[in-house]
Parts: sequence; structure tokens; C-alpha cells
Amino acid sequence: GARPELAPARTAVFQYMVRNECHFTNGTEKVRALQRYIYNREQLLHFDSDAGHFVGDTPFGERNARRLNSDAEKLQYYRTAVDAFCRKNFQVFAPVLVQRRAPPSPSQSLPAHPSP
Repeated sequence: GARPELAPARTAVFQYMVRNECHFTNGTEKVRALQRYIYNREQLLHFDSDAGHFVGDTPFGERNARRLNSDAEKLQYYRTAVDAFCRKNFQVFAPVLVQRRAPPSPSQSLPAHPSP
């Protein structure tokens, strides 16, 4: 590789992240898919399966949401995420996740503070 003294100094770090979330209520009875687009810790836009379209959270995100919502084929692809991604993965992980839940017990509670 290049010698360090010949490489330009790095003065900035940028973060771009796409976060996919599935929210389940009562098993798979009510499922909501969210896909969040985040740049430098600021959410620019997101797709919400309950709304069925992209929503802009910043002026830049609003412009991109309009562009993405105008593409019917792409929009339909995201609308299927509830079944293709969320419900499918629920079937795979539910046995492990649901069985790990346990009712609270006294040993799991925080200790009481002693009286002064």
C-alpha cells in the first residue's frame, strides 16, 4: 500500500446506515416494518409499512421520499417487506426468542435500598 507519509490526512468520518426493524404485536397478528435511512446520526427518511410509503424526516429526505414514492415497482417491493422479511424471520427466530421470556422473579428484581 501507500506509505503513510504520502497518504492525505483523514479529517472527517461520515456514517451512513440503513436500519431495518420489525415490530410484532401478538405474534404475527400485527406486524410493522420500518426501514430507516440515517446519515451522521440524523434520520433522513424512512419507509413505514403501516403508511405504505416513504416519509421524509428532513428536507433532503422529503425530496428523496417523493422520488422513491413515484416508482411504483420499487414501492411495491418495500411493501412486501412485512411478509418477505419480518414474518419470515419471525418464523425462524420465534422459537428461540419467545421461549427465552420468563416472568420476573424475586431474584431478578433490583435490591431494595436500606432505610437510613
